[in-house]
Amino acid sequence: MSESAAARGPVIILVEPQLGENIGMAARAMANFGLAEMRIVNPRDGWPNEKAEAASAGALHVLSAARVFGSVEEAIADLNVVFATTARERGQQKRVFGADGAMAETVAHAAAGAGVGVLFGRERTGLDNDAVALADAIITFPVNPAHASLNLAQAVLLVGYEWFKASGGSLPFSVGERPVPATREAVLSFFDYLEGELDAAGFFMPPEKRSIMVRNLRNIFHRLTMTDQDVRTLRGAVVALVQGRRGGRNLPRKGRAGEEEK
Repeated sequence: MSESAAARGPVIILVEPQLGENIGMAARAMANFGLAEMRIVNPRDGWPNEKAEAASAGALHVLSAARVFGSVEEAIADLNVVFATTARERGQQKRVFGADGAMAETVAHAAAGAGVGVLFGRERTGLDNDAVALADAIITFPVNPAHASLNLAQAVLLVGYEWFKASGGSLPFSVGERPVPATREAVLSFFDYLEGELDAAGFFMPPEKRSIMVRNLRNIFHRLTMTDQDVRTLRGAVVALVQGRRGGRNLPRKGRAGEEEK
């Protein structure tokens, strides 16, 4: 396996998959996380498979490049490091990794030019012990032990996700630059106005609790880390409520049927 191939991530090796749909969904999961090389060992329904193409959601480049092998030994012959996925302890005294730890090791191996592969077993029974014996280490997943079996494509997706993170993948977008908080002057002016109107409405009852209630109210707004726009919006909302209560001109006019006119 070439260094350029290793840089694309681990080879995904499906051992005797039974359903074309699962192969297609596995290809889709690979494409989601930048994995390019699929190898298939003795697919039950032959290859190529129209159902795999239909289920791939456009990951045809993965399927078109997929290679078919007659045995696991042939499929891993050119690889340097092989992981086997399994939900059961096999008593083979191999190192056991979660997908995150295995993919962290894969990044290091790939950087050194080594070819890494991950074996995935049949949908119903997983890998047999002989296939697991060919691997250097085991990948397993923290799942509910009462329902530990994963769909083939789900298992591929979990490995691909951890590979993408370990190799430097990042979120496609973020909130962006944090806005500048409002000045203390703007915040305190808002507090003064709000507390004055709440006094007029009789909110601070009983009077001896006013100072505690004011502190609690101010801390609610402080936790929001308000911007100047936030302060203006909140102040405008309170003004509208006060004017509405006092019969101000900003009230919506009523139509003949009692509906608000726009």
